[in-house]
Amino acid sequence: MPSTSNAALHRKGLLITAIGGLALSFDIPLIRSADGEFWSMLVLRNLSVFLMALVLWAFLNVVLRRKTVLVPGRKGLLIALFYAVNSLTFMLAVFNTTTANVVFILAFTSMFAAILSWIFLGERPSNATLATMAAMVIGVILIVNEGLASGNFFGDAMAACSALMLASALTLSRSSGADMGFVPLVASLISGGAGLFLLPEGGLTVAEPIYILFNGIVLLPLAFWCLATGPRYLSAPEVGMFYLVETVLAPIWVWIVFTETPTTQTLIGGTILILALLAHSLWQMRSKTRAAKDGDPAAEVPATG
Repeated sequence: MPSTSNAALHRKGLLITAIGGLALSFDIPLIRSADGEFWSMLVLRNLSVFLMALVLWAFLNVVLRRKTVLVPGRKGLLIALFYAVNSLTFMLAVFNTTTANVVFILAFTSMFAAILSWIFLGERPSNATLATMAAMVIGVILIVNEGLASGNFFGDAMAACSALMLASALTLSRSSGADMGFVPLVASLISGGAGLFLLPEGGLTVAEPIYILFNGIVLLPLAFWCLATGPRYLSAPEVGMFYLVETVLAPIWVWIVFTETPTTQTLIGGTILILALLAHSLWQMRSKTRAAKDGDPAAEVPATG
């Protein structure tokens, strides 16, 4: 029966993180639609996320009387710092390279998470995961090389940094076993608050603030909470793979709205990334199903609640 219970928890984790990935896919299109100055956008986006986090936290604690901690312990503070840097570097990437480059490079999050889990948690990646990493490195090299040619290298580098920070946060969340659902929301205060001191002289400069506010108040809290909760039921690499939803959908939304077409080299690199991740995901699901049928304890997913 334990294997059945763990399988149910695993399915729960898959559903939660899938919802998070779908909500996150609208982030870049809404940022682009708002059409604002960088620091103004960072402030509106992140502080609206933080305010919504406080509202949700108060609702859980006061109305539902469910004692919920915003940032669990020192490890939670470190995870918040990783999320804060991730938020800043992500916005820098969005403003300095194409949408396709940003999301394709962010797809490397799962592989960064696998490497970090191997180093710090002793969770050695399988040979299939290592092969997937090799294929993804080729895809990222193609995209970054195209960025060098087009002058977008800084944006591409910020996207890679964002992926590394996100993988670090997911790995630490996995190792703690604590509920980190509110941590990325609270972390928005750090980068958003810093942006207040760097606003232009005229103050906030955003042409269509309704888009960025909707993003910060509704979609991002939902996405961040779902993806930060995922490591309670799934491994960090598995959660990282759900950012593939954004990788696939965000360029489509931007292409539909802004007619921004990725370059051929970016598409080739992105296709390599997506196919490698899809093949790895299918292999992993098949392996887990087979192991569960055989009663292998290794197929069970540790969870804390």
